Amino acid sequence: MLGGLFSVTGHAADLEVGQAAPDFSLQDQSGKTHSLAMYRGKWVVLYFYPKDDTPGCTEEACHFRDDTSQLQKLGVQVLGVSLDSISSHVKFAEKHRLPFPLLADDTGRVCGDYQALFSLGPIKYAKRHTFIINPEGKIARIYTKVNTTTHSMDVINAIKQLQSAGPH
Repeated sequence: MLGGLFSVTGHAADLEVGQAAPDFSLQDQSGKTHSLAMYRGKWVVLYFYPKDDTPGCTEEACHFRDDTSQLQKLGVQVLGVSLDSISSHVKFAEKHRLPFPLLADDTGRVCGDYQALFSLGPIKYAKRHTFIINPEGKIARIYTKVNTTTHSMDVINAIKQLQSAGPH
């Protein structure tokens, strides 16, 4: 036991499929503010990731980038969230030509609301969790174990399945 040095804020099991997704208001790499309420009527993939420009996070983001046309055909808005700053998001998005907003949760409040905040002493980062949110703003799917190589396609297949199941 690490005696308080190691802590996980909340558990993803606390959020459940079918409940309203917590709203948020965060700025992206362009300084534009996004809230979940802005996307009412659309499917949203809200993915949390630990750190800009690290190998796994880059792989995950680039797969979402490469699958953008499929996601757009399904009416999906992708939003990435980490504790990195807006300036870090600018560099990451430009370097990898990411066509979707990267939201700066520098306080960790939104990560905490989604039980995606991890702390090791003074070091905090977002856990690699993804939430598919339906057009009514309810959580439709939760991923707490993510394979960065296949995650984008896993999400696309899940959304197709959810959409074909009829009313959300």
